[in-house]
Amino acid sequence: MTDEPSVHQHINDLVAEEHTLRERLAQGEITADEEHARLKVLETELDRLWDLLRQRQARSEFGQDPSEAAPRSDATVEGYLQ
Repeated sequence: MTDEPSVHQHINDLVAEEHTLRERLAQGEITADEEHARLKVLETELDRLWDLLRQRQARSEFGQDPSEAAPRSDATVEGYLQ
C-alpha cells in the first residue's frame, strides 16, 4: 500500500467485511463474541489506514514526499486522544 488508491481500496475491503460480519451474525452463522472479536481487529486496521492517509496528506501539504509516510503501530494509533 504505497498510494492513496490502494489504501482506499483496502479501507473499502475492510468496510465490506464489517458488513458481511453483521449479516452473518444476523443470520446466526457466527456468535456475537466472534463478531466483536473480528470487528475489533477491523476497526484497529481501519484506524491505522485513516492515519496513514492523514500522514500522506500532511506530507504532501508541507512539500514532503507522501510515499515516505508509514503505517503506525496499533498501540500508537489506538492511543490517540479524541
